Amino acid sequence: MLREREGKRCRYYPCHFEGQDCRFCFCPFYPCGDTSTGGRWIISSKGKRVWSCKNCHWIHRPEVAERLERELEKGERSEEEMQELRRRLMKSASGVVMVLGTSSFAGKSFIAMALCRIFSDMGYRVAPFKAQNTSLNSYVTLDGREIARAQALQAFAARVEPEVDMNPVLLKPCGERRSQLVLFGKVAGVVDAAEYYESFTMGEGLRAVREAIERLKQRYEVVVMEGAGSPAEINLMHADIANLRAAELADAPAVLVADIERGGAFASIYGTLLLLPESWRRRVKGIIINKFRGDAELLRDAISRIEELTSVPVLGVVPYVDAELPEEDSMGLRGSRGRAKVCVIRLPRISNFTDFDALRQEGVEVSFVSSPEELEGCRAVIIPGTKNTLADLQWMRERGFDVALRRLHGRVCIFGICGGFQMLGERVVDAVGAEDGSPGEAEGLGMLRMETQFEGEKVLRRVELDAREALTGRRVRVQGYEVHMGRSVHEHEPLLVAEDWQEGACDASRRVAGTYLHGIFDAPGFREAFMEFALGVRAEGGDFNERLERAVSRVAEVVRQSIDMRRMCSIVFGGGG
Repeated sequence: MLREREGKRCRYYPCHFEGQDCRFCFCPFYPCGDTSTGGRWIISSKGKRVWSCKNCHWIHRPEVAERLERELEKGERSEEEMQELRRRLMKSASGVVMVLGTSSFAGKSFIAMALCRIFSDMGYRVAPFKAQNTSLNSYVTLDGREIARAQALQAFAARVEPEVDMNPVLLKPCGERRSQLVLFGKVAGVVDAAEYYESFTMGEGLRAVREAIERLKQRYEVVVMEGAGSPAEINLMHADIANLRAAELADAPAVLVADIERGGAFASIYGTLLLLPESWRRRVKGIIINKFRGDAELLRDAISRIEELTSVPVLGVVPYVDAELPEEDSMGLRGSRGRAKVCVIRLPRISNFTDFDALRQEGVEVSFVSSPEELEGCRAVIIPGTKNTLADLQWMRERGFDVALRRLHGRVCIFGICGGFQMLGERVVDAVGAEDGSPGEAEGLGMLRMETQFEGEKVLRRVELDAREALTGRRVRVQGYEVHMGRSVHEHEPLLVAEDWQEGACDASRRVAGTYLHGIFDAPGFREAFMEFALGVRAEGGDFNERLERAVSRVAEVVRQSIDMRRMCSIVFGGGG
């Protein structure tokens, strides 16, 4: 056992956070198997499943180490008694806060993510939470369930494994004012806006939000909640479960984030607070002004005035940060300039467009294109995932993409992911109306000898293994996840092959390939093979997750330095301002 003063002489100190207590450098609970600690099961270089404590900071908090040492001095315990002691020492949530925004894109996800990392850096077990998210960017949890990717990123920032309680209600728009309703990670049906707000939110939806909050508060010490859109949408307030009604269930104070880059920040702060019912307004304990470009001193008088008008303190001004973090909404999609042009077809119902962030970070020019003319000069075309394969396939034909792709077939690499992979086949059949409730079928692009049949059950699974890829023939480490309806049967070489597993399809001679795996370009080995095969350039970007880790840490540090953390901690742990 190393006490803190001895730990400071260790060349690795602080391996977790400044001021950590090192007396339990070797954890007496190992392996606990509890992902709320930040620990997780990993596959070692020898292919064995082992428990990694790399992200567990809890045991190094001084008050925790002190209590644990006192308990262990009472005598030896069995393994079962040790785990019971761990559960007793891991108190339930003592800190909770909701991050609201004056509007969409104010920076709620950004600030919530930063707070997840800041409190994790302080040694707390932190969980993100968003009651209801509307997004086509989703992620698969270890138990094969689906949540919004934004909450998965926040869990990454908190150094914990994503789980469905972090996002109990997910709406995935599928066109015509209808959305697929995902409840606790499983499809619960297709609803229109009126049905959702009139029949679901205040009944089953509210119960789901309450259950998720209670479970998270029991397992974590800090819960960072994120609102949705604006809490002051007076047309929706009566049935809004994503904002202050959820804060009420959690008995959480709130901070309000305003985007000053777009103008009107102070008016939006004042208007938002004025429109809230008094009981909800009292929950707002602080204001954060976000995305400021310039000298924050120039805002001093305006900040004093808004504090006078609202009686709510401004916690700080956060500068604009271009951290190359994944976008949550397709409205924020942007291309990149670089050394080789890859065109991603911007489908109307594009999903999981974060699949291409790793290519952008390689210095590749990634262009999201809406017309065939924009394909000029590309070395590869990617058809991305979509919430509705049949509808977006029809859209591509109406735009003339099918003709343009036939001209490029065999000359440039054409790669499909998920719904885009299905489109590459000869036929797509949705006999059960799995996509939007209406049965249908369509002729595919015909570039792969493949047929896709939709079935009622959605496929949700995570993949992490070593496989041989068909593009260059080398073995690579593959990581990704599947989120799709339908199953495809083809006559080609699989894109990926392991000992008892194969996935995707590849016709290397005609430079066409596809996969159901989202996140496949995040894997350095496959990304390198794709860039060599499709673009003729070498990968240089390194490990995508390491780059993401650096970006999250940088954002957290900027936010930490920009806001009054003493006051923030008072809000989170004491409910006060």
